[in-house]
Amino acid sequence: MKLVILGGSGSGKSTQAEMLCTNLNVPIISTGEVLRKAISNSSNLGIRAQPYLEAGELVPDEMMIEFIKNHLKEPEFQGGWLLEGYPRTAFQAEELDFLLEELGQQLNWVIYLQVTQDAMIARCLDRSLPDDQPEIIQRRIELFYERTIPILEYYDRRCRLLKIDGDRSSEEVQQSIKNLI
Repeated sequence: MKLVILGGSGSGKSTQAEMLCTNLNVPIISTGEVLRKAISNSSNLGIRAQPYLEAGELVPDEMMIEFIKNHLKEPEFQGGWLLEGYPRTAFQAEELDFLLEELGQQLNWVIYLQVTQDAMIARCLDRSLPDDQPEIIQRRIELFYERTIPILEYYDRRCRLLKIDGDRSSEEVQQSIKNLI
Protein backbone atom coordinates (compact mmCIF):
# COMPACT_ATOMS: atom_id res chain seq x y z
CA MET A 1 0.00 0.00 0.00
CA LYS A 2 1.33 3.42 -0.97
CA LEU A 3 -0.31 6.29 0.86
CA VAL A 4 0.02 10.01 1.49
CA ILE A 5 -1.50 11.67 4.54
CA LEU A 6 -2.18 15.41 4.40
CA GLY A 7 -3.49 17.95 6.87
CA GLY A 8 -2.51 21.20 8.50
CA SER A 9 -0.18 21.50 11.48
CA GLY A 10 -1.85 19.80 14.44
CA SER A 11 -4.36 17.90 12.31
CA GLY A 12 -3.20 14.56 13.69
CA LYS A 13 -1.17 13.45 10.68
CA SER A 14 1.65 11.95 12.74
CA THR A 15 -0.67 10.09 15.11
CA GLN A 16 -2.77 8.68 12.29
CA ALA A 17 0.27 7.85 10.17
CA GLU A 18 1.90 5.86 12.99
CA MET A 19 -1.30 3.95 13.72
CA LEU A 20 -1.89 3.24 10.04
CA CYS A 21 1.69 2.09 9.42
CA THR A 22 1.45 -0.32 12.34
CA ASN A 23 -1.86 -1.71 11.07
CA LEU A 24 -0.69 -2.02 7.45
CA ASN A 25 2.89 -3.00 8.26
CA VAL A 26 4.41 -0.35 5.98
CA PRO A 27 7.22 2.11 6.79
CA ILE A 28 6.57 5.79 7.27
CA ILE A 29 8.47 8.68 5.76
CA SER A 30 7.68 11.64 8.00
CA THR A 31 9.23 14.73 6.48
CA GLY A 32 8.75 16.78 9.65
CA GLU A 33 10.50 14.18 11.81
CA VAL A 34 13.32 13.71 9.33
CA LEU A 35 13.85 17.46 8.98
CA ARG A 36 13.89 17.98 12.76
CA LYS A 37 16.39 15.12 13.12
CA ALA A 38 18.52 16.52 10.28
CA ILE A 39 18.63 19.90 12.01
CA SER A 40 19.59 18.43 15.38
CA ASN A 41 22.35 16.37 13.70
CA SER A 42 23.52 19.38 11.65
CA SER A 43 23.37 17.31 8.46
CA ASN A 44 23.59 18.98 5.05
CA LEU A 45 19.80 18.78 4.65
CA GLY A 46 19.29 20.13 8.16
CA ILE A 47 21.61 23.08 7.68
CA ARG A 48 19.89 24.00 4.40
CA ALA A 49 16.34 23.46 5.76
CA GLN A 50 16.71 25.13 9.19
CA PRO A 51 16.18 28.77 8.13
CA TYR A 52 12.92 27.86 6.38
CA LEU A 53 11.55 25.86 9.30
CA GLU A 54 12.49 28.53 11.85
CA ALA A 55 10.53 31.08 9.83
CA GLY A 56 7.52 28.76 9.47
CA GLU A 57 8.13 28.55 5.71
CA LEU A 58 8.04 25.49 3.50
CA VAL A 59 11.37 23.94 2.56
CA PRO A 60 11.92 24.62 -1.19
CA ASP A 61 10.43 22.11 -3.61
CA GLU A 62 13.80 21.11 -5.08
CA MET A 63 15.19 20.10 -1.67
CA MET A 64 12.10 18.12 -0.72
CA ILE A 65 11.77 16.39 -4.09
CA GLU A 66 15.39 15.23 -3.94
CA PHE A 67 14.90 14.05 -0.36
CA ILE A 68 11.78 12.01 -1.23
CA LYS A 69 13.37 10.63 -4.38
CA ASN A 70 16.35 9.31 -2.41
CA HIS A 71 14.09 7.71 0.20
CA LEU A 72 11.66 6.00 -2.18
CA LYS A 73 14.55 4.38 -4.04
CA GLU A 74 15.74 2.61 -0.87
CA PRO A 75 14.92 -1.13 -0.69
CA GLU A 76 12.85 -0.86 2.50
CA PHE A 77 10.25 1.27 0.67
CA GLN A 78 9.74 -0.98 -2.36
CA GLY A 79 6.81 -2.92 -0.88
CA GLY A 80 4.82 0.06 0.36
CA TRP A 81 5.05 3.24 2.40
CA LEU A 82 3.19 6.17 3.87
CA LEU A 83 4.34 9.72 3.23
CA GLU A 84 3.49 12.12 6.04
CA GLY A 85 3.98 15.82 5.36
CA TYR A 86 4.69 15.43 1.65
CA PRO A 87 3.70 16.63 -0.90
CA ARG A 88 3.06 20.17 0.28
CA THR A 89 2.68 21.91 -3.08
CA ALA A 90 0.98 21.03 -6.36
CA PHE A 91 4.40 20.91 -8.02
CA GLN A 92 5.59 18.35 -5.46
CA ALA A 93 2.45 16.28 -6.09
CA GLU A 94 3.12 16.22 -9.83
CA GLU A 95 6.80 15.40 -9.26
CA LEU A 96 5.78 12.56 -6.94
CA ASP A 97 3.62 11.10 -9.72
CA PHE A 98 6.54 11.32 -12.17
CA LEU A 99 8.86 9.68 -9.63
CA LEU A 100 6.42 6.86 -8.92
CA GLU A 101 6.01 6.25 -12.64
CA GLU A 102 9.80 6.10 -12.97
CA LEU A 103 9.94 3.59 -10.07
CA GLY A 104 7.06 1.51 -11.47
CA GLN A 105 4.88 2.32 -8.45
CA GLN A 106 1.43 3.84 -8.07
CA LEU A 107 -0.09 5.86 -5.27
CA ASN A 108 -3.14 4.13 -3.78
CA TRP A 109 -4.70 6.91 -1.67
CA VAL A 110 -4.22 10.42 -0.37
CA ILE A 111 -5.83 10.82 3.05
CA TYR A 112 -6.78 14.37 3.98
CA LEU A 113 -7.50 15.06 7.64
CA GLN A 114 -9.94 17.97 7.77
CA VAL A 115 -9.54 19.90 11.04
CA THR A 116 -10.71 23.38 11.98
CA GLN A 117 -8.10 26.12 12.21
CA ASP A 118 -8.84 26.63 15.92
CA ALA A 119 -8.26 22.93 16.62
CA MET A 120 -4.97 22.96 14.68
CA ILE A 121 -3.69 25.92 16.69
CA ALA A 122 -4.74 24.41 20.03
CA ARG A 123 -3.18 21.04 19.22
CA CYS A 124 0.11 22.62 18.11
CA LEU A 125 0.35 24.68 21.28
CA ASP A 126 -0.32 21.55 23.37
CA ARG A 127 2.46 19.45 21.85
CA SER A 128 5.33 21.83 22.69
CA LEU A 129 7.69 21.09 19.81
CA PRO A 130 10.56 23.59 19.43
CA ASP A 131 9.10 25.01 16.22
CA ASP A 132 5.56 25.32 17.64
CA GLN A 133 5.60 29.02 18.50
CA PRO A 134 2.30 30.91 17.95
CA GLU A 135 3.54 33.06 15.06
CA ILE A 136 5.19 30.07 13.36
CA ILE A 137 2.06 27.94 13.82
CA GLN A 138 -0.07 30.70 12.28
CA ARG A 139 2.30 30.99 9.31
CA ARG A 140 2.29 27.22 8.72
CA ILE A 141 -1.51 27.17 8.74
CA GLU A 142 -1.65 30.09 6.28
CA LEU A 143 0.79 28.26 3.99
CA PHE A 144 -1.21 25.07 4.34
CA TYR A 145 -4.39 26.73 3.10
CA GLU A 146 -2.54 28.62 0.38
CA ARG A 147 -0.41 25.83 -1.04
CA THR A 148 -1.86 22.51 0.04
CA ILE A 149 -5.49 23.04 -0.90
CA PRO A 150 -4.56 22.89 -4.66
CA ILE A 151 -3.05 19.45 -3.97
CA LEU A 152 -6.44 18.25 -2.78
CA GLU A 153 -7.98 19.33 -6.08
CA TYR A 154 -5.16 17.60 -7.97
CA TYR A 155 -5.74 14.26 -6.22
CA ASP A 156 -9.52 14.61 -6.24
CA ARG A 157 -9.44 14.86 -10.06
CA ARG A 158 -7.39 11.63 -10.08
CA CYS A 159 -9.92 9.88 -7.80
CA ARG A 160 -7.26 9.26 -5.14
CA LEU A 161 -8.49 11.61 -2.39
CA LEU A 162 -10.13 10.43 0.84
CA LYS A 163 -11.46 13.24 3.06
CA ILE A 164 -11.63 12.37 6.75
CA ASP A 165 -13.13 14.45 9.57
CA GLY A 166 -10.12 14.87 11.84
CA ASP A 167 -11.98 16.72 14.59
CA ARG A 168 -12.84 13.45 16.36
CA SER A 169 -10.94 11.08 18.62
CA SER A 170 -7.85 9.46 17.08
CA GLU A 171 -9.56 6.05 17.29
CA GLU A 172 -12.63 7.29 15.39
CA VAL A 173 -10.44 8.93 12.75
CA GLN A 174 -8.38 5.76 12.35
CA GLN A 175 -11.51 3.64 11.96
CA SER A 176 -12.81 6.00 9.25
CA ILE A 177 -9.53 5.71 7.38
CA LYS A 178 -9.52 1.90 7.61
CA ASN A 179 -13.12 1.76 6.41
CA LEU A 180 -12.28 3.79 3.30
CA ILE A 181 -9.03 2.17 2.26
